Amino acid sequence: MNLQGKTALVTGASRGIGKGIAHTLAKAGANIAFTYVSSVEKAMTFEAELQAMGVKAKGYQSNAAEFAEADKVVDEILKDFGALDVLVNNAGITKDTLLMRMSEQQWDDVLDTNLKSAFAMTKAAMKPMMKAKSGSIINITSVVGITGNAGQANYAASKAGMIGLTKSVAKELGSRNIRCNAIAPGFIETEMTDTLAEEVKAEWIKGIPLKRGGKPEDVANCVLFLASDASSYISGQTINVCGGMVM
Repeated sequence: MNLQGKTALVTGASRGIGKGIAHTLAKAGANIAFTYVSSVEKAMTFEAELQAMGVKAKGYQSNAAEFAEADKVVDEILKDFGALDVLVNNAGITKDTLLMRMSEQQWDDVLDTNLKSAFAMTKAAMKPMMKAKSGSIINITSVVGITGNAGQANYAASKAGMIGLTKSVAKELGSRNIRCNAIAPGFIETEMTDTLAEEVKAEWIKGIPLKRGGKPEDVANCVLFLASDASSYISGQTINVCGGMVM
């Protein structure tokens, strides 16, 4: 699963699962472009970390849900790196509350960041991929997009939408040798889950057959497989990385 000489774009990569994905792809030899929204200092530190691994790396401050910004980022990546071989749509947020209390803004914010950004970035990235007649697009969805979850109607809808988008893109772009797959993480231990109470974590883990939470690397290793030629005949699929939580 060697990605030497390939260029991968990971959205929302300055922390958590996105950071793990960027690290793993860099270890496999890929040059890394990544997007971030707010923390310039954190992004620059991460850029230096990746460069220290011996690959070319650059962060781009961008709101991926904005069509003009998505096009601009891809154009800049093509100037800076010369190609775009892998797109990982990882950017995502949660704004959890019961549906009866959910505001229109909470719904729109989550759908824009999680789903519209995947649409905008895919639309921008498919142009150079179609020209090259090669590419792998990987959408980071969630098991919640498959099962639903109380208090997460907006998040579940956005992640279910990503699965539908994945299948449609795979059918549309397959003839151009562009593959599109989704990964549905379960309970992954990140900075976000560190804020949860221990009893809440224990309750989650109780429902996982492997009896532990996953690590960002567990998701990243699956991304590496789907980004590489080892998965050259896999497209339109959703792979659950959840310790058996969803079967």
